[in-house]
Amino acid sequence: MKSYFDIQGDGGSNVVAQVEAQLEAIQSALAGVRFRVAVGSGKGGVGKSTVTMALAQALRAGGATVAILDADFNGPCQAHLAGLTAAPWVPGARGLSVPRRPDGIGVVSMGSLVPADRPVSLETVSQGDEHVWRSTKEFAFLGQLMGSLDWGSLDYLLFDLPPGAERSVQFADFLPADTLFALVTVPSDVARGVVARSVAALEAAGADMVGYVENMAGYYCQDCDEIKPLFPAATTPIPLPLLGRIPFDPALAELCDRGWPEAESQDRPSAQAIEAVAQNLVLALEGRRS
Repeated sequence: MKSYFDIQGDGGSNVVAQVEAQLEAIQSALAGVRFRVAVGSGKGGVGKSTVTMALAQALRAGGATVAILDADFNGPCQAHLAGLTAAPWVPGARGLSVPRRPDGIGVVSMGSLVPADRPVSLETVSQGDEHVWRSTKEFAFLGQLMGSLDWGSLDYLLFDLPPGAERSVQFADFLPADTLFALVTVPSDVARGVVARSVAALEAAGADMVGYVENMAGYYCQDCDEIKPLFPAATTPIPLPLLGRIPFDPALAELCDRGWPEAESQDRPSAQAIEAVAQNLVLALEGRRS
């Protein structure tokens, strides 16, 4: 059987058949996934990837089976956050095996294959049109990846999306129709304005959104054991349910840098806030199914 990594553009007459085959492969591979959640943000630098990993850990601690697909090929960091920078992608009986952390969270990230000091390069067939060909190649590869992995049975598959309102819309158009979007912001009017624009763009594209997370909502002062303000009070509305607020925690940032060993941050206010966000996310998702 032909691997989806081997599909070549061998003529226009085969394009439709190739697309249909890829869609069938994706549908089959994801058949055991109960909920698919795309974590995005129109604004970069809001801690979207950290929130994705934090949610995965909170969901796993609650007994759920969870995996992350790092869809940000230009800045893949989930492998580093997971401590899986050297994890190989090993072929199995039903496709590529998903690399897993000791706590069982599966993480598929180009950061496991490409060193941090090298760009993820995609060959093009045209000079001077990199922006056109790169987007096409990225989504073609993402589809091949989704359909070639053995995801097995999962309660949650989280997609860590690249930043940008237009990128979120592209993923809304590409990902399976039942994928739900959760957006991340920080409590500044600039960031909230960009995320609100993303909400409008996703609504126009027909995407289904469950809510948003306000990250860096103050910072945890370990000396005084208090949450203190980090940004001026923001007033720009985001027309989505608020899933929760997570304070910035320097200790949590340090854990991210060394692969976030499990259970080391469970007693901190940031961990408690993350758990509350995960619980609200679960309630929102279950509410969609009822």
